[in-house]
Amino acid sequence: MPVIPDAAVFQQRLSSLPIAKYQTGEAVVTAGATDGRLLVLRTGSVEVLKEGVQIAKVATPGSVFGEMAVLLDQSHTADVRSLEPSEFHVADATTLLAVDPIVTLYVASILARRLDGANRAVIELKRQLRDGESRRLIGKTVEKVEELLHSSADASLIYAGYPYDPFSAEKPAH
Repeated sequence: MPVIPDAAVFQQRLSSLPIAKYQTGEAVVTAGATDGRLLVLRTGSVEVLKEGVQIAKVATPGSVFGEMAVLLDQSHTADVRSLEPSEFHVADATTLLAVDPIVTLYVASILARRLDGANRAVIELKRQLRDGESRRLIGKTVEKVEELLHSSADASLIYAGYPYDPFSAEKPAH
């Protein structure tokens, strides 16, 4: 079984990458674009928007953006905008993911956690629907999922940019 790198090892791998700086309000990632970049937050904070609606705020260094578009060979599905002056490590995603197993494993772990969280949420909602739970209870479950998705600790369940260390012993709340 492969050893999953911790956040410090991941950050060390990024140290030789170029740094891109964004000012407050500046677009970091644009929905519909296909730029092939992998961005990793170094400093600052950003918001993630889908169809103009803020779905997350991310401020934790090490948060990853752009990997899904590259891995799925599609355009970005959300906008990312800087909320304050921010810096990102920037890499050509295809090259970095192909040549650096530490980075690839780190990103794969992030995606696996996101998939696990989404699966758990769907299972809970299906159980409630099957059991004929009230719309009010189902609504509360949806609100809990929304809180989880929008919280600063787990905002990235709906978008990359995991703002917590996916390799810590502490598991995110589901």
